[in-house]
Amino acid sequence: MLIVENTSGLYRCEAAFGNLGQKDGGSNFLYFDRKTLEFGKAIQVKLKDDVIFDGKITALEAIFPEGQPPEINVLAEDRFQDLRMTRRTRTFSDVSDSDVFNQIATDHGLSPSISITGPQYKVLAQVNQSDLAFLRERARSVDAELWMDGSTLNAKSRKDRSSGSPFEISYGSKLREFSAIADTASQRTSVTVGGWDVAAKQELKFEATDSVVIGELNGDSSGASILKSAFGDRKEAVTHTVPLTSQEAQGEAEAYFKMKARRFVVGHGVAETNSKLRVGAYVDLKELGPLFSGKYYLSEVKHVFDGKKGIRTEFTGERPGIGQT
Repeated sequence: MLIVENTSGLYRCEAAFGNLGQKDGGSNFLYFDRKTLEFGKAIQVKLKDDVIFDGKITALEAIFPEGQPPEINVLAEDRFQDLRMTRRTRTFSDVSDSDVFNQIATDHGLSPSISITGPQYKVLAQVNQSDLAFLRERARSVDAELWMDGSTLNAKSRKDRSSGSPFEISYGSKLREFSAIADTASQRTSVTVGGWDVAAKQELKFEATDSVVIGELNGDSSGASILKSAFGDRKEAVTHTVPLTSQEAQGEAEAYFKMKARRFVVGHGVAETNSKLRVGAYVDLKELGPLFSGKYYLSEVKHVFDGKKGIRTEFTGERPGIGQT
């Protein structure tokens, strides 16, 4: 079994079952009758009482390995599958991003849970994009994350998504493996977004710095500050966006800077499976030394099960700073 979740939405599951056994008075295939495993059928995976996957079957795969019994592999996705398979070209007039998210949720019979801020737009265009791709694009522009909880479409900032105390795990105990890299290659000391205010007939320009992530540093040194001290200023101008108001320019600059800054330190680990290990949660990793111990935001989580190693959770965590010695 493999269950994968990340911050861009679309939670998926793969599960393989033995497909040969006693049936109808003899040895036969167990699941090819499509009574138990069927397209569109709801499937849940639970860890005790906690649901760690909730979706519908989208594919069935037959596997006939050499020297082993045949298997059937079930592929399933959450309700974002509806949005992934709906492609449109359309425009939205005089709307905010919250309005767009609410409308698309309603289009698919979903309950919206939206908590994002941003400007009012004269027009937003969805051009030959799936509803999911369009929502991902809009979410990135306003520093929001997407996820599905049953039939509820959620779009919230990282601050609003994460709640509760970080889940503590220590290397040598519940944290089985871990590797981390602090990389200045993708860091910038500032990001500038420019545009043109048609109504005021004047240039738009906003520069974002590491002040936008200072609340997430927890006393660590930011990648931008380390980059500046080691190599000097490394500024970037974003030219592929066309903001029409100062609020749009500020939002895009800050969102782009945060996207890069938050991935200054990226860690990959394997831990004992716990339902608290979910995308959007913080983990407090212990016994990793002064540079890499601390809080990581989980941006991808994989729950894995097989007959050799049992169940475990592989995760990717990120943070905008490195510990100070």
